[in-house]
Amino acid sequence: MASILKLSQSVAKLSKNPNVSKVLRSASTATAEAKQVSLNVPPTKVTTLNNGIRVATEDWGSQTATVGIWIDAGSRYENAKNNGVAHFMEHMAFKGTGKRTQSQLELEIEDLGAQLNAYTSREQTVYYSKCFSKDVPKAVEILADIVQNAKLGEAEIERERGVILREMQEVESNLQEVVFDHLHATAYQGTPLANTILGPTANIRSINATDLRNYLNNHYKASRIVVAGAGGVCHEDLVKLAECNLGQINNTYSGEIPTLSPCRFTGSEIRVRDDTLPLAHIALAVEGAGWSDPDTLTLMVASTLLGAWDRSQASAKQNATNLARVSADEKLCHSFQSFNTCYKDTGLWGIYFVSDPLSIEDMVWNIQEEFMRLCVSVTEGEVERAKALLTASTLLQLDTSTAVCEDIGRQLLCYGRRLPPHELTHRINSITARNVRDVMYKYLYDRCPAIAAVGPVENLPDYNKIRSSMYWIRV
Repeated sequence: MASILKLSQSVAKLSKNPNVSKVLRSASTATAEAKQVSLNVPPTKVTTLNNGIRVATEDWGSQTATVGIWIDAGSRYENAKNNGVAHFMEHMAFKGTGKRTQSQLELEIEDLGAQLNAYTSREQTVYYSKCFSKDVPKAVEILADIVQNAKLGEAEIERERGVILREMQEVESNLQEVVFDHLHATAYQGTPLANTILGPTANIRSINATDLRNYLNNHYKASRIVVAGAGGVCHEDLVKLAECNLGQINNTYSGEIPTLSPCRFTGSEIRVRDDTLPLAHIALAVEGAGWSDPDTLTLMVASTLLGAWDRSQASAKQNATNLARVSADEKLCHSFQSFNTCYKDTGLWGIYFVSDPLSIEDMVWNIQEEFMRLCVSVTEGEVERAKALLTASTLLQLDTSTAVCEDIGRQLLCYGRRLPPHELTHRINSITARNVRDVMYKYLYDRCPAIAAVGPVENLPDYNKIRSSMYWIRV
């Protein structure tokens, strides 16, 4: 005991020694710095060019890379007259430029062994290429060319008009896509988020080169562009490439400056009864949170608690969520999946299911029972399991350069910064059952839902009955 006291006194004296204290502080600082470095390997580097374009990269030195141009422009920025023009413009970007014909563009990409692709969403338009890391300069030059110098020839427009009309027919045969378009149309009626991405047939038949050029000039602006790269991409090199190829893009608007107008949510329904279809396709949703809202991750955990299921899965006993077990045991549906669709300032949180006509009412009743349970009695054990599932699925989605590049581009447009995986994991792990109950009570309890239903939906309960089941009478 005496020896222990002597040792503690010696340590106390050493700690008062200024030289020793300095060494201890240095060691502590070095440990903290090492921990910080280990958390951010590889780091996401961001540079803003003089014209406002942001360049962001995550370099882990692989032999391949994905580079892309993310533009803050989509169907949400359209109106009734030009709805569909953003998606039309995306198609036209690959039909030749002032420097390259369509065939030359395709041959250049093939010679590189690269892939060139694009997509349009309600809030973003994206052009990206997956290539060898040594070919990144060429890929960036091609992407910059198609974004800035699309030819927009009359013959190409007419040919692509037919392609888009055929694409619309394919989408109409995908009932899940149809239901979600109807869900947006009723939930955000009278606002730009009600617009479909492809647009109405009448608009596609009438859009011309002037419409496309006006949209290009009014929306493809430097402050709304992010150049992202992941994989074998040197940040400094990509900054130079962006300056060289995209530095001339400005922020000058010749007409009215497009702004992001708020989109109000309306509790309502759309029913498209078609008894020739064998199954009913139904979506039930409430208003969720936007990307930057602090409740977003909690809503994601709650969505994971609802889960997903279809008849090809194992027996009911193997299912972790209550709704999956009930659906399997009582054969309530063919499949269901929860969703949490986020936009900048709003979102849709709910469930989509496919069911036999006679099972619709029972399925809706069980869904609403589960909704209310999430509001008042979800347990810590369930939340821990959901957090683990959400964390795993989130991180597993970032296992390719294309996925990471998309994550970087989307987050910079939505958040203004990249949310590193360790921060995202920490935020998810901080959520408790109490948080889930509070957030569910806020967004779900006694709220007016939006409903979209297609198929033999005669047995879907009346809207007022569904609305009256959005709360429990508590004594």
